[in-house]
Amino acid sequence: MRLSDLRGRKVAVWGTGREGRAAVTAIAAHGPADLVAVDDGGSPVSPPWDGFLAAAAPLVTGDAGKQRLAAADVVVRSPGVPNTHPWLAELRRRQVPVTQGTALWMADHAARTVGVTGSKGKSTTSSLISHLLAAVDQPNVFGGNIGVPTLDLPAADRYVLELSSYQCSDLTDSPRVAVVTALFPEHLDAHGGEREYYRDKLNLLAHGPETVVVNGADPRLAAELGDRPVVRAGTPDTTHVAGGPDGTPWFHLGDQPLFPRAVLPLVGRHNEGNLCVALAVLDVLGVDLLTRRDTLAVAVAGFQGLAHRLTEIVDPSGLTFVDDTLATSPYAAMHAIDAYDGRALTVIVGGADRGLDYTPLRDHLAEREITVIGVPDSGARIVAALDGLPKVRCEVTGDLVEAVRLARRVTPAGGVVLLSPAAPSYGQFRNFEHRSEVFAQAVRDTAG
Repeated sequence: MRLSDLRGRKVAVWGTGREGRAAVTAIAAHGPADLVAVDDGGSPVSPPWDGFLAAAAPLVTGDAGKQRLAAADVVVRSPGVPNTHPWLAELRRRQVPVTQGTALWMADHAARTVGVTGSKGKSTTSSLISHLLAAVDQPNVFGGNIGVPTLDLPAADRYVLELSSYQCSDLTDSPRVAVVTALFPEHLDAHGGEREYYRDKLNLLAHGPETVVVNGADPRLAAELGDRPVVRAGTPDTTHVAGGPDGTPWFHLGDQPLFPRAVLPLVGRHNEGNLCVALAVLDVLGVDLLTRRDTLAVAVAGFQGLAHRLTEIVDPSGLTFVDDTLATSPYAAMHAIDAYDGRALTVIVGGADRGLDYTPLRDHLAEREITVIGVPDSGARIVAALDGLPKVRCEVTGDLVEAVRLARRVTPAGGVVLLSPAAPSYGQFRNFEHRSEVFAQAVRDTAG
């Protein structure tokens, strides 16, 4: 379904955030017979629904909103409307077509798009792809989940998008190059279960992409994709890390060295994998990695890591404080812990409790010497899951500030204090940015 297909039809846009506002603006330009906006929340819409938006699509809430959704020819839902929403189940029972702004946009732009998803690494990898393409004189527009909604993107010859599982779920067109960085259980409450989450995430690949690029080191991806023909970055026949001419790790294309691993300023094996995926995408797009390796090395060296992802905070004590507040699952926290292997490490965990299974984290820490400090709401449950591990010291505190103070006392000189919560940020924090701000302020306030 394209935007032009909405002309003369009754359309309801479900959601009044950034994506909903972009959808109303784009759909109104195509002349629907009737356009309304629906908000099912109990709080006032912020910022206010007024001016052009109110004139183009009157806002309807509560039961009246539900009725307008059911009466629509097409419902365009925002990514924040979960697949488990009872209204959505009712719409599907009535066979009301439901789509999203990203799906409408992709129908017109798939052939010019690189779409990146993944349970971990999609933001960094998509940013790297856009950054490296620009460095080799291939302009592109970057957006999606990480920034500008697709329906607000300007015209361009090439797009690079970060796409969430929610955005992928309603796609009926795959991008020309579809990229998956990792796969593990995440957002299960919004998707309805692990299988449903994998189905929605991998819907990015379900509609005829020209090329699929994946992280070849990810076991769940390998299991889900089976023998499907894909480019498996991180394996010896494509982009990977191996010993280089000077005996240190280098990025390679096949058996040809590109540049040293030390060029990449991001820590962690998972970030090596992210760059391997990004380089593999450039390769399938026709960029000569060998000829352009010097240019690429300079661009990689200048890449700035994204906020809240293993962001190191300078501290006069000699400890390294690390903000990894976007690590909202045990698997993401495991990657972060691995990034500081070999250093004395204290990790602060906890956040909104979605009932995640922390057995994988326990197994991962079984032979490690580490201190784990739990904060509300889920910190105590995470710590309980680690009970009995001989080398893991566990503590529980009342809040994040107290956890930082404790971490200063128990972390050996030169060690690392890592906020990698293994849980979402909602509850005691407004969002992940708020959790990051509280952590950074606590580090400053407890210094000295």
